[in-house]
Amino acid sequence: MPNRNAVPDRSTVLTAGITAHADTLADGREIIYFDDADTTLAAERKADLRPLEERPDTATMRQDPLTAEWVSIAAARQNRVVLPPAELDPLAPASATNPSEIPDNYDVAVFENRSPSFGPLLTDENAPQGLDDLRRVGLGRTRTSVGRCEVVCFSPEHTGAFGSLSRSRARTVIEAWAQRTAALGALPSVEQVFPFENRGEAIGVTLRHPHGQIYSYPYITPRTARLIDSIESYGPTLFEDILQSERASERLILSGEHWSAFVPFAARWPIEVHMLPHRHVPDFAATNEAERDELAVLYLRLLRGIDALYDTPTPYIAAWHQAPVNVHRDDIRLMLQLTSPRRAADKLKYLAGSEAAMGAWIGDVPPESSAALIRAAVEKADKENPV
Repeated sequence: MPNRNAVPDRSTVLTAGITAHADTLADGREIIYFDDADTTLAAERKADLRPLEERPDTATMRQDPLTAEWVSIAAARQNRVVLPPAELDPLAPASATNPSEIPDNYDVAVFENRSPSFGPLLTDENAPQGLDDLRRVGLGRTRTSVGRCEVVCFSPEHTGAFGSLSRSRARTVIEAWAQRTAALGALPSVEQVFPFENRGEAIGVTLRHPHGQIYSYPYITPRTARLIDSIESYGPTLFEDILQSERASERLILSGEHWSAFVPFAARWPIEVHMLPHRHVPDFAATNEAERDELAVLYLRLLRGIDALYDTPTPYIAAWHQAPVNVHRDDIRLMLQLTSPRRAADKLKYLAGSEAAMGAWIGDVPPESSAALIRAAVEKADKENPV
């Protein structure tokens, strides 16, 4: 049976006049339509009448005893559609010739992934038994990959990315991130919620449709575990001190009343930008309406600037790091980490021996030089394509 605890009531008015409508797809997966404040769409949506197969079994995680990390073996992902033609876009509104994942027209739509890395089970007899259970190291250890993976469709258009959205639509996506962060974090077995966008075939994108994803992990991710180690070594003011240091540096890209974006001091990637809120908030759900309003503008300006660096769109990963659900809520701050392997108009940085095998990074571009280029590109985009 679908877990109705993960969705709002069938029709719910959220902040800024944005409305959420919950429904169920033919195989029991949940879908939520988020309507813009200035939407022209009717509230009612068509039902999903497709004859769908049963959902695949939940994947199984295996522990790597050399690192204590968990790897989800999700074989069903091999069946994903790869770069289909526009007329068979699985994220477009359904039509008579394209029975897609989304039964009706929409502004923003969020639905459970058909072939998820985590879920659809939220618990079973082999689910993780808490963080202490996951930290123990042994040979041949497995756990069920409980959790949830969702797809966030930014627009019904076939092509584009977050940076091509209107301000109103960007605000709707941010509202969806906040609502889903709160709902997914309340599910059993979920320890961390991660919204992200992969953009461009160079990143490995398999669908050109403008969309992102949200992963709900049954563990604390390795990157966050290392962050916790740093906080325990430095102290609980780490994020605030980083923010103040970067706001005073030549690496600052743009800043508003509530958010600042900068190239970090030890940037790994040729293009890498972090964005932090000025007050401590652990995740999107904790942001207020003013912060979400400003983010819709600043984030669009940043992404349009990244695209203005070269004559063609820039591939990137936009990763929104959030505090774990149950621990370190008071000292881990919501943070964007936007990275791109593009080191020149026609060159990419590949992770080879040192980075891929040893995790020992070598930067190709001085962070200060990268910041100057990105600032100039943001100014160019502000003139040519203002938000």
